[in-house]
Amino acid sequence: MLARKSIIPEEFGVPGLASRMPRKPVFRDRVNKARFIAKNGSCNLAHKNIREQGRFLQDVFTTLVDLKWRFTLVIFTTTFVSSWLLFAMSWWLVAFAHGDLGQERDRELDLDLDPGRHNRTQCVTGVKSFTSAFLFSIEVQVTIGFGGRMITEHCPTAITVLIMQNIIGLIINAVMLGCIFMKTAQSNRRAETLIFSRHAVIAVRNNCLCFMIRIGDLRKSMIIGATVRLQVVRKTTTPEGEVIPIHQIDVQTETALASNSLFLLAPLIICHIIDKNSPLYDLSAMELQCSDLEVIVILEGVVETTGITTQARTSYVSDEIQWGHRFVPIVTEEEGVYSVDYSKFGNTVKVTTPRCSARELDEKPSILIQTLQKSELSHQNSLRKRNSMRRNNSMRKSAGGSGGLRRNNSGLLTPKVQFFTPTEGGQNLNAVT
Repeated sequence: MLARKSIIPEEFGVPGLASRMPRKPVFRDRVNKARFIAKNGSCNLAHKNIREQGRFLQDVFTTLVDLKWRFTLVIFTTTFVSSWLLFAMSWWLVAFAHGDLGQERDRELDLDLDPGRHNRTQCVTGVKSFTSAFLFSIEVQVTIGFGGRMITEHCPTAITVLIMQNIIGLIINAVMLGCIFMKTAQSNRRAETLIFSRHAVIAVRNNCLCFMIRIGDLRKSMIIGATVRLQVVRKTTTPEGEVIPIHQIDVQTETALASNSLFLLAPLIICHIIDKNSPLYDLSAMELQCSDLEVIVILEGVVETTGITTQARTSYVSDEIQWGHRFVPIVTEEEGVYSVDYSKFGNTVKVTTPRCSARELDEKPSILIQTLQKSELSHQNSLRKRNSMRRNNSMRKSAGGSGGLRRNNSGLLTPKVQFFTPTEGGQNLNAVT
């Protein structure tokens, strides 16, 4: 038996209608990816399984500078104390080899008989034990010279040890003091006063969709030759199937196209035009929230006071990029002086911005025109509402003022007074007002 055909055509059935219905794009949930650069500029990277550890000892000075302060101070103290102990042992051996330690008691007994014998025969006067040799080592290396202990010309070995301790002591002083100076004058200390806005924004600027951040310098001393570089870091896969976990893509800024460096006298807004060469070209507002990209900002320049090159870094993940916002102005002119209000440094305000990607805006320019027209109409409506509210408030104030005057004038009206005139009979009274 043949199956009976349905009265309703197949194209109008539930499967046919469902196949022709427009499907909404399905976005995957964004995985919480570890950021490559922290907000304070530190690199979130751990080096593991380094087999050639001896390479760090080939550059001892840089290794000492890169260490933390507690390790540097421990090495500083240990180096000096070890050198003092080493040469204290050398001075003790010199005195022992010359026979000064065993003959010290005899010299004290025979000092009255031959006063000049003590200075003629001893290598180092006053070195009686290891403690006195340690004190003499400190006096020689630090050049204190209390005067109680000194070497004589009768012992060439002591003179040789003195020369060696002075040379080695100068080398230790140069290396350790240079290390301490470099740690205190590191370029990252100057970067503490170079600030970035906490959020990045995407909005329409000069009829183009732009990615913007704000940078500033809290010090009055300027950064000479300041440059800003932007990079997008994301995990990509090549057509051959190779997975690149940290793929760095350079992002061109509008300031870099106009000039070679920044004049960072006041806070500046760094703008990146999202064009066809931008890695953000295909991202809409919804796709940006689901993406795992990270925008790294690097600010470099030379410190004016020290001449040291400094670098400040930060990054923005997708949660820290506000779509449809704009930075509020913070530079104002007050009494002939430009004033910067850093309390509003990271403040943003909402603006009308298309939610589609920059590619869709290039393919359909009417979207931008309609958005701008809507923003203009909303701006005019807000101005009308504001003007009407001001007009109503002024009318209420004027009405309230006239009512008060009326009430005050009514209080000043004279009350009615009745006068009574006697009649002939003396009993009937006529009231006269």
